[in-house]
Amino acid sequence: MQFGEKIMKLMESAERTAESAFRQIERTIDHNQWKVIAAFQKHKVSDYHFAASTGYGYNDRGREVLDLVYADALGAEAALVRPHFVSGTHTIGTALFGVLRPGEHLLYITGKPYDTLHKVIGKPGDGTGSLQDWGIAYSEVPLTEEGAPDYPAIAAAMQPNTKVIGIQRSRGYSWRPSFTTEQIGEMVRFVKEINPAVIVFVDNCYGEFTEPVEPTQVGVDLMAGSLIKNPGGGIAPSGGYIAGRRDLVELAAYRLTAPGIGGEVGAMLGATRSMFQGLFLAPHLVGQAVKGSVFAAAVFEELGFESHPRWQDPRTDLIQAIRFTSAEHLITFVQGIQRAAAVDAHVVPEPWDMPGYEHPVIMAAGTFIQGGSLELSADAPIREPYIAYMQGGLTYSHCKLGVLTAIQHMADKGLI
Repeated sequence: MQFGEKIMKLMESAERTAESAFRQIERTIDHNQWKVIAAFQKHKVSDYHFAASTGYGYNDRGREVLDLVYADALGAEAALVRPHFVSGTHTIGTALFGVLRPGEHLLYITGKPYDTLHKVIGKPGDGTGSLQDWGIAYSEVPLTEEGAPDYPAIAAAMQPNTKVIGIQRSRGYSWRPSFTTEQIGEMVRFVKEINPAVIVFVDNCYGEFTEPVEPTQVGVDLMAGSLIKNPGGGIAPSGGYIAGRRDLVELAAYRLTAPGIGGEVGAMLGATRSMFQGLFLAPHLVGQAVKGSVFAAAVFEELGFESHPRWQDPRTDLIQAIRFTSAEHLITFVQGIQRAAAVDAHVVPEPWDMPGYEHPVIMAAGTFIQGGSLELSADAPIREPYIAYMQGGLTYSHCKLGVLTAIQHMADKGLI
């Protein structure tokens, strides 16, 4: 694809600007890649671990070793890694239902969680089997105007029956910073001083391998994520993981299957090889995507748009938010990202009422794995302020193509 001289100069300028950030990302890639390989070596991964199992999946050694490798790579006591998780929301819901009981309280301290969790939390007596329908109380503490945890408000919101503190690492559909593992560690220390028995849970979606350490290495008790995001490496066809304290992971496993069964059964349906290989590739591919987000920030800042995070800011997830001035700007940008896809580039995304979301959503997703957001994608709710959320890109080159194609599409419509 050819671009005009003006756009090529913009690309070159952005890459020069972001050179120091790129070097830091490469160091993080090396650290995480070596860490993952060490976990493979420790558990003597071999090709017989990739064999498919059927039926109950009894004695599936590949499944068992995959859990062990994930636990070590994420710095956790135990992990549950399965293709049976259908999404990040399902995985998070499984973890929360696994550890919460009627009469207990879930408190989110990072504001309103991601849109698709709203119906998991639900309302008292809604009849859907949501957390609140089962008598689990829920409340949330808004962030400060600066996007930081409101510690006095958190202390006031914690109750004698507060069982789980919820933290969303990534920004979701909000103009706020994503939280670094250092900041998450500070939150853990604060709530544990008030109640050492409270369980701290982190929604780790989009965050895996963006930093040298994971939330479970800074005191988090339990976390969950999706394999069609970072840790699946663009190869895992489906699935999710739950990692953390051994007793809590076991409770989550009872929720996924049944009490007394837990993680001891479950045919892997031929997905084991891709889940191992995806994890192996994940540190490098996450780094490629993070470089793409930095590039997007540098380009759009040079064009005069607001971005969050800015190109030079520390990165703790894949997501790059860009604020536009109208719905037309937003829609045109997302459609431009779609035009750069290897799959379905001919498709024109339009806003629609997507299940689990409260506003019409537009999504660019020309991906090999449906919904795979480690692959280049962009989405946004059509509401003010008009913010697009770009994430992923299995190669930095593809990220660049997506950004430049979106700019060209906007220029063709006279929007820049």
